[in-house]
Amino acid sequence: MGIGTSVFLLALGAILTFAVNASIGGLDLDVVGWILMAAGLLGLILTTLVWGRRRQVVATTEEPVEYRRVEERRDVAPPL
Repeated sequence: MGIGTSVFLLALGAILTFAVNASIGGLDLDVVGWILMAAGLLGLILTTLVWGRRRQVVATTEEPVEYRRVEERRDVAPPL
């Protein structure tokens, strides 16, 4: 889940919890809103942790690549 999805879930959950006063038979929109906000917050935390680990610089000790020019001579006759 990305940052955008997490923020969307937080906003949708807040709207369902605090702004909507409708009731659907057998479904409490306040509870659904709180669950969506919790999922969005958890997704935001996990995404931040994953991106924080990716941005750490890993020191590498690779040696520089050495290029050599190879020439093939064709002026010698092949053996018989």
